[in-house]
Amino acid sequence: MSNTVTQDLNPQQLEAVTHNNGPLLVVAGAGSGKTRVLTRRIAWLISQGVSPHSILAITFTNKAAGEMKHRIQTLVGDVAQTMWVSTFHAACVRILRREAKVLGFESNFTIYDQSDSQRLIRYVIRDIGLDPKRFQPRSVQNTISSAKNEGLSAAEFSEKAAGPLEKRSAQVYDIYQSRMVQAGAMDFDDLLLNVVKLFRNHPDVLASYQNRFEFVLVDEYQDTNGVQNELITRLTQAHRNVTAVGDSDQSVYRFRGADMRNINEFEKAFPDTTVVALEQNYRSTQNILDAANAVIKNNFARRPKNLWTDKGKGEKIVRYFADDEIEEAQFVSGELSRLQGGGDYNWGEM
Repeated sequence: MSNTVTQDLNPQQLEAVTHNNGPLLVVAGAGSGKTRVLTRRIAWLISQGVSPHSILAITFTNKAAGEMKHRIQTLVGDVAQTMWVSTFHAACVRILRREAKVLGFESNFTIYDQSDSQRLIRYVIRDIGLDPKRFQPRSVQNTISSAKNEGLSAAEFSEKAAGPLEKRSAQVYDIYQSRMVQAGAMDFDDLLLNVVKLFRNHPDVLASYQNRFEFVLVDEYQDTNGVQNELITRLTQAHRNVTAVGDSDQSVYRFRGADMRNINEFEKAFPDTTVVALEQNYRSTQNILDAANAVIKNNFARRPKNLWTDKGKGEKIVRYFADDEIEEAQFVSGELSRLQGGGDYNWGEM
């Protein structure tokens, strides 16, 4: 299997896949084969005698987790089905179902979705006599979610709150959280925050999961928030076998608390980090990459890299100015139809 795992890899991909112990940061430019590197690295670890049960792979969406597990299965067989390859939230649910009683919850605790959470916040706003037009449930929910993504409890957020709006939101947060506990429920943000609290306050529980997961791999690290970063740091601080894959130029989850500093400061958390940059692009032509490089070089606090390809220069880029998003969408859909209708490309190639 080892030959299969390492075949068709460029030198940078090979270096990342066959990295031994210790922290590894893979700075993966767009279209550079990061999913291939992640899945091949997992397969390589298994080929070196690492138990599949001691590997934890984390990504951001169920679709990405499913694709990753499928690719690993093609390399290592059905043993991939027994691995923890999941989103942050799914992994935390599995941990909390086992450890909830340590936090005062039953193992069959209820998980509130966005609508459940917003409904409870609406009741709290009503019960304490706040104006629902001034304190809109969705807005207050976003404030509470942001606080939880920073790892702040209701009391901590109350101390930090500035101005009457935040102070009132902190009051709602406190009552909301009390009612959640009374109902034996957690919202999506609690799933992450409660695992971090578990690891902070119960060293024996933390040690058991550090021993369980000998290697931890995290995709899209640039999209982690403060709580997710702390979770990974605590989980890996004993063995330090953590692989972070990401690119600060591709961060898309700032609106839900993603903090690019997590990937930019990864080497501060793990000073002995090996850094591998994947700069060869397999998706685009050089003209596209040159334009992208020219734009992203102006990004703040980014790690320098220069995407390149062996696909040639390609067609020149067309720049189109649209008056609004509707005209933009019409232009894009019109171009797609023109390229497909002319027989130049199939839909799957675009």
